[in-house]
Amino acid sequence: MTLNHLFDLSLYQRRDEIALEWQGRGFTFGEMGARARRMANALRDRGFRQGDRLCVQLANCVELIDLYLACVRLGVIFVPVNVLYREREVSHILTDATPRLLVTRDNLDQLACEADAANAYFAADCAAPNLDGESPAALVYTSGTTGTSKGAILTHNNLAANAINLLTCWQITATDRLLLTLPLFHVHALGNGLHCWMLSGCRMRLLERFEHQRAAAEFLDFQPTLFFGVPTIYTRLLQTPPEAARAIGQHMRLFVSGSAPLPAQVMEDFRARFGHTILERYGMTETLMNISNPYVGERRLGCIGFPLPGVSVRLVNAEGQSVGPGEVGEVWLKGPNIFTGYWGKAEATEAAFRAGWFRTGDLASVSPDGYYHLTGRLSDLIISGGFNIYPREIEEFLMEQPEVAEAAVAGTPDGLKGEVPVAWIVARGDFDPALLEMRCRAKLASFKVPRTFVRVDALPRNALGKVQKHVLPSPGPTRDT
Repeated sequence: MTLNHLFDLSLYQRRDEIALEWQGRGFTFGEMGARARRMANALRDRGFRQGDRLCVQLANCVELIDLYLACVRLGVIFVPVNVLYREREVSHILTDATPRLLVTRDNLDQLACEADAANAYFAADCAAPNLDGESPAALVYTSGTTGTSKGAILTHNNLAANAINLLTCWQITATDRLLLTLPLFHVHALGNGLHCWMLSGCRMRLLERFEHQRAAAEFLDFQPTLFFGVPTIYTRLLQTPPEAARAIGQHMRLFVSGSAPLPAQVMEDFRARFGHTILERYGMTETLMNISNPYVGERRLGCIGFPLPGVSVRLVNAEGQSVGPGEVGEVWLKGPNIFTGYWGKAEATEAAFRAGWFRTGDLASVSPDGYYHLTGRLSDLIISGGFNIYPREIEEFLMEQPEVAEAAVAGTPDGLKGEVPVAWIVARGDFDPALLEMRCRAKLASFKVPRTFVRVDALPRNALGKVQKHVLPSPGPTRDT
């Protein structure tokens, strides 16, 4: 089967039910299917054939969904482009993916008019006849924080296996109401949100973006049961007045967080305010979802839970040997969710795999009872005087301090120890570095104590809220210890 077979379960079987709410208008599944077929015919009339690439740089809108569904039907590879990208970043993707067309707000209306003019309401279906589960469906580019952005090839099987896992493990059904505020150009919303919506047949309200000033009103009006967010969104939601938060919590079934580590303090504060324990999970562009806290059972603070069905996990040291419980190792993965490789980059693909295992570059440990805990990125690892330092451990401690709103820790070169940890702090009001250092020394090994605390107004983040440590400001000279 392909995604088309799975999507049709909703597009045809639920054709008269409301599928999507967008800017005050409701669209049935039947309407969404007809729109997709019209758009597919418009793309075909422009010369698109199976295997061609279509780049799309749009903020959330119903036309973006039309384009994705049309690409899936035609076998055209959908290439989402971050709307925040500038000419240099977009040019790299266009050069690498060689699409037949880039759709932006400037040419979207023309394409939509072609779709409307070319076909009647129930447009003829022009689904590609030679698609199978291994056919590429999407080409999603990595954030490129440590080098040139690479396009991860995601197949119909990858996306289908991921969605089926989430529907099963998170108990998503047609009775759910999904509020989606994440950008569809990112794999979090595209791979999880859109596919869980289509496969389950639930009702979705799509917003162009998350606006914290209007968030409570949207929740209270739509009364969703399901919400996918990132840590920065949950931090913003903590500003919701207690009475409104309780009302939102009464309708909600599941809050899910991903794309960046969820601070333990945010999780505790959210539980107290909304009456829900956020379900944290772990995924990435190349693999979609890998590990999740359980829907039923303990959602353990600071942990990402257990491997999803069909996903195998190894934690491996620098010598390629598996490590035991409590030890830190790089996360290696196998499963039906794993991408097939990087577009046009055979060497990078080969380097990313070892004996069939995908090397994620993420570091984690596992408890004796099977809960996984992420400790950071292999590239973020600080080696100071021969000691391994995992920045997330320090960041979590700093976030527990009342004067710290946000914290990021990274290594900076040191002539004696190779590198030493430095902390960048977004503070609440007054901020005394000496006091913060004293608390760190009381709770952390001496080599883990940041040598400098740099106050910043905000941490640099990408569109999904992940801290971009490579663009943190220079800390200046650090003190000796």
